[in-house]
Parts: sequence; C-alpha cells; structure tokens
Amino acid sequence: MKKILYLHGFGSSGASGTVEVLRHAFWDKEKDPSKRVQVIAPDIPVDPQEALPFLKALVAKEQPDFIVGTSMGGMYAQQLRGFPRICVNPSFGTSKLYSLLHVGKYKWLNKRKDGALEFHIYKETIEHYAEMEAHQFDGLTDDDRIFCFGLFGTEDEITAPSRAIFEAHYPGQMRLFEGGHRLNADLVNGVLIPYIREIGV
Repeated sequence: MKKILYLHGFGSSGASGTVEVLRHAFWDKEKDPSKRVQVIAPDIPVDPQEALPFLKALVAKEQPDFIVGTSMGGMYAQQLRGFPRICVNPSFGTSKLYSLLHVGKYKWLNKRKDGALEFHIYKETIEHYAEMEAHQFDGLTDDDRIFCFGLFGTEDEITAPSRAIFEAHYPGQMRLFEGGHRLNADLVNGVLIPYIREIGV
C-alpha cells in the first residue's frame, strides 16, 4: 500500500481539514482496496531542533511514497530529501515573520494527539528556526531537485518571498494556483490532489 506523509503548518496538527480531505480522496473514495493510499499526518513538535530529527526518523521508518507539506510543513518537506515531495506555500523564512512567530503563548488551531490546547514560543525557539533556515538548502543535489515541487498561491502574501528562494534552488519546479496562503477543501480537491496524482501517486 502506498503512503503519503502530510506535514501541517505552524500552530496546526495532523488533524487539520486538509488531512481529512486527503484521506477521503485517497482512501474513502477508492472502491478498489489495492488503489487506496494511506495518509500519515503526525503532530510536528514546535521547536525545529526537535521537529526535524523527529521527521527524519519518521520518514526512515515509514518510507512514504510521497510527502506533502504546507507552509511550515513545506519548509520541512523540502529538507526530507530522497522522496518525491510538494512544498505548498512553503515558509522558508519563518523566523522573520513576526506576525506569525513571536515570543508568547499560542492556541493550537487543531486538536493535538496529546490533548494540549496551548503552546509557547520562546526567544530560543525563534533562534532555532533562524539557525535551521540558514542551512535548509545545504547539500542539495541535482537528484534532489528533480523530486521536489513547489505549489504557490498567487494571493499568498505571507510567504511570497519564498517563491524566489524556491525557484533559485529548484528551477522549473514551481507551479502557481489562484488562492491565498491557507488551503480550503476546494483547493485541496481542485489543485493539490490532481497535482499529486499527476506527479505519480
């Protein structure tokens, strides 16, 4: 059975609406069991010093056929080399987005498996993001470039600078769609899922 690993955005969880739509499309709607695709959607740790090793261990264990990451998850997906992956509105400069990432207490946007309702961002957390971002494209090879795809909303102002960064590292691998930063069910069904199937799941 094939597997898709979905990586959520900042402040979200593996129980997001996008995951629900993906599971419905790749599992519930497939009448032939042999064509069903399992969607794995973990809760990503807040601090990148914990998150990136966690995700690298997860892909080593699960060996997904495809990785999809949105926003912060797209930034992590880019770094999970060796797997076909789509980075949707990736946030390559999260540490610089004060409107998104600043010291303080936050509420989770979606239910977490551990039942937590809130989380904290500390000065050290932001420093860890900045450190990781400085090295997120290290060791990139031509083979890595072939298997990474970018999907960017034309109305997304949050991560607009990431478009040029993605194009510089993955020339010719970017596609635009009409929409903003956050995906809704219509965009997942009408843009993301067809793109996943086109690439090969």
